[in-house]
Amino acid sequence: MGIERVRQYFKQFGMEDKILEFPVSSATVELAAKALGCDEAHIAKTLAFMVNGKAVLVVCAGDAKINNSKFKQVFNTKAKMLKPGELIDLVGHSVGGVCPFGVNEGVLVYLDKSLKRFTHVYPACGSSNSAIKLTLPEIEKYSNYISYVDVTTIPE
Repeated sequence: MGIERVRQYFKQFGMEDKILEFPVSSATVELAAKALGCDEAHIAKTLAFMVNGKAVLVVCAGDAKINNSKFKQVFNTKAKMLKPGELIDLVGHSVGGVCPFGVNEGVLVYLDKSLKRFTHVYPACGSSNSAIKLTLPEIEKYSNYISYVDVTTIPE
């Protein structure tokens, strides 16, 4: 589980050595930005929801917040986040390490348009002290995303 699963996933692309591991926690956007020495907005946080009986991941910029009305418009249901105890069984990763890589079969991944402001972002890699620097084309490729969605609000 966790980082080893993500490392195995990235191995097929020769990317496993790009995973960064920290001696400190990167479990929250704030902690990840501190560990990486970057703006919080550049952290690609992965939020997990239950949508029509399926686990759905939305990867968005670290400064973005879920906008409930936009979410409902896109997914035709209220935004209902998975509980921490459901993450490992439904997604394959635990709190602090949820990412769109090496997830369980059937998990649907979407990228939020809030990411499009950046040339690169830092998603987690399955543990609460890891990340990887990816360009947008790389996160598109490695996340196996379905499409971009507009379900967040960015603070001004």
